[in-house]
Amino acid sequence: MKLFVQVPCLNEENTLPLVLNSIPREIPGIDSVEILIVDDGSTDRTVEVAKSLGVHHFVRHARNQGLARSFHDGVQYALAHGADIVINTDGDNQYPQERIPDLVAPIVAGTADIVIADRQTAKIAHFSPFKKLMQHVGSQVVNRAAGTNLPDAASGFRAYSKLALYRLNVVTQFSYCMETIIQAGNKHLRIASVPITTNPKTRESRLFSNIFQHMRKSGGAIIKSYLMFKPYVPLGWMAAITGILGVVPFIRFLVFAARGESAGHIQSLIFGSAMLVASLLSLAILVIADLQRTQRTLLEQQLEALKELRFGSPRMNRSVSSSGEVVEPNGLPPVSEKHRSLAGGMDTVVDADAPSSEE
Repeated sequence: MKLFVQVPCLNEENTLPLVLNSIPREIPGIDSVEILIVDDGSTDRTVEVAKSLGVHHFVRHARNQGLARSFHDGVQYALAHGADIVINTDGDNQYPQERIPDLVAPIVAGTADIVIADRQTAKIAHFSPFKKLMQHVGSQVVNRAAGTNLPDAASGFRAYSKLALYRLNVVTQFSYCMETIIQAGNKHLRIASVPITTNPKTRESRLFSNIFQHMRKSGGAIIKSYLMFKPYVPLGWMAAITGILGVVPFIRFLVFAARGESAGHIQSLIFGSAMLVASLLSLAILVIADLQRTQRTLLEQQLEALKELRFGSPRMNRSVSSSGEVVEPNGLPPVSEKHRSLAGGMDTVVDADAPSSEE
């Protein structure tokens, strides 16, 4: 099995050596460990430092595009170069890279598709009490949306199997962390958690300027991901509540009418009519949303099939025939290496803003 450790970087020349030197090169059950640097528009010597430390795999953005796009582009590169498992860590040395074997172990054993490190946020010294509370609340919200039971949903130290990466599709722009959990939970992927202790803080987060901005953006990502899979929950409740609010005024008006006191209560009919219209609109939107959900499911199945054609089956490895020809497990003709990679060569730099070129 081939493991890719992808490290998203934005001006990490000072901390990157700590990260790269602590990544284990020999892991039980893993045949080879490759390191991928995703340079998200760095203006310092991040790439030069990585090359001096022996890194050969790079994805480079001409300008900063955010964590979600960096994760997406890094995964595409890793899969194109034969990755069976992808570990995502950070370039600021927040996570203990020596725990990578623990993250990989459940996937190697076949008991998990995704493994997420639990930072045990309640024990992190530099987290304020308010931030610890929000981290806990946020994880509970994500667990409710995904049907999971994860203690640290915001952790970015994760391991993904090839199968999981085939089934997950990142569409939000802020961060992939919450979205991939909600997708994985609703797609019935197996998610495990491994407790870790984080390294001392080296710098402030560049993902957000303050906790309230993080809450706002993360909340938007959670709501968007939740609505993708369960639009019938909010729309169903809205239709039911407005329907009840619409029926009650009509009943009230009929009661007064039976007593001969209907005069002066026309406003009840107006309010009830407005609520019933809102209920019908909610039901109509619910039908449309359900149809779109079905269409998205079919499109995701097609995307998964295309990934299998491009990168090979995630369930079994390719074999070699007696004549030396590569045989795909799905019985299809072998896919050329040109189409397996985003660009040719081990020292390829993939630029998401321009055609790829070899160094």
